[in-house]
Amino acid sequence: MAEHEVDTGAGTALVDADVAERRGATGATVAEGVLVRVRTGTEELTGALRRVAEHVLSDPEAAARATIVELAERSGTSPATITRFCRAMGFDGYADLRLGIAAETGRARSAGWTVDIGREIQPGDPLSRVLDQIMAADTRAMHDTAARLDLAEVERAATAIAGATRVTIFGAGGSALVGTEMQASLHRIGVAVWAWSDVHEGLAGAALLGPGDVGLGVSHTGQTRETIEMLAEAGSRGATTVALTGFPRSPLAELADVVLLTASQATSFRPDALSARHPQLVVLDLLYIAVAQRTHDRAHAAFRRTAQAVDGHKAAKGVTP
Repeated sequence: MAEHEVDTGAGTALVDADVAERRGATGATVAEGVLVRVRTGTEELTGALRRVAEHVLSDPEAAARATIVELAERSGTSPATITRFCRAMGFDGYADLRLGIAAETGRARSAGWTVDIGREIQPGDPLSRVLDQIMAADTRAMHDTAARLDLAEVERAATAIAGATRVTIFGAGGSALVGTEMQASLHRIGVAVWAWSDVHEGLAGAALLGPGDVGLGVSHTGQTRETIEMLAEAGSRGATTVALTGFPRSPLAELADVVLLTASQATSFRPDALSARHPQLVVLDLLYIAVAQRTHDRAHAAFRRTAQAVDGHKAAKGVTP
C-alpha cells in the first residue's frame, strides 16, 4: 500500500493549483463537466492518482455507483488516494464527486451521447455503428468545449483582433489546417491576416508584428515546439498573443496573454489531436463572428465585395454544367 501513498506530491499539487486558479475571485469552479476536468487533468497526475482518473473515465457510470472502497479496489489504490483525487478535481469529498459524475452521465444518457463513447471501434463494425460513435464523441466534445470555454477570453481575443493592424496565425500539422480555415474567414471580412506552418516563415512573420497586432497559436497539446517559438517571437515584439489549446498549463498557454480552451473525445483511429479539430473550429468560428460583430460595417462591406468578386465563377442558374 506504500506505493499508493507516494503520489501526494507534484501531480496533486499541479491539479490543485489549477482548480484554485479556475475558481478565480468568486471561489466557484468553472461550469465544466466533472469528466472534462478529469480528462484534462489526467496528464498532470502521476501513479495512483492517474490510475483513479483512468478508471473513472473508462466507466463513469460504474464509478458513480461505487463506494469509495470499491473504487479504490477497482483502481488498485486506497481510499486515501480516492480522497486526494476528489480534492484534486475540486470536490470536498467522494460523495460530491459521485453526485457530479452521476448527474453528468445522466444528462449524457438523456441526450444520447453515451451510445458508443468509451467503446473502441472494431475492424468489423458496420459503418452505421462507426457513424454513431463519431457523432456521439463529437457531440460530447462540443458540449465539453462550450462548458470549459471562457467567453471573457473570447471577448478579449475578438477585441484585440478587431483593432489589430496585422494578425498572424501559427500552427503545425493538423493545427495548421485549422489555422488556415481561420485565416480564410478573417480575410473575407477585411482583416489583414496571415497563417504560417513553416517555422522559418512563421518566425519572420512574427518578427514583423508589434504592439496592437495579434499572434494566434493553435496546438491541441500546447507542446508543439515550432508553434511555441513562433508565438513567443510575436509576444516578444509586443503583439497580443492568443493560444487555442486543450491544456491550460501547457507551455503554449503559459506564454499567451489570452487562452481559449477546447475539449476532445478520442475514439479509435481518431486520437485527441484529430478529435480536437471540430471543437477547435467551433471556437474559432465563434471568435470570427465576434470579430465581425465588432467591425460590422467594415466586415459587411468586405464580405459583400469578396462575394461579388467570385460570383462570376459560379455555375449560371438554369444551366447544366
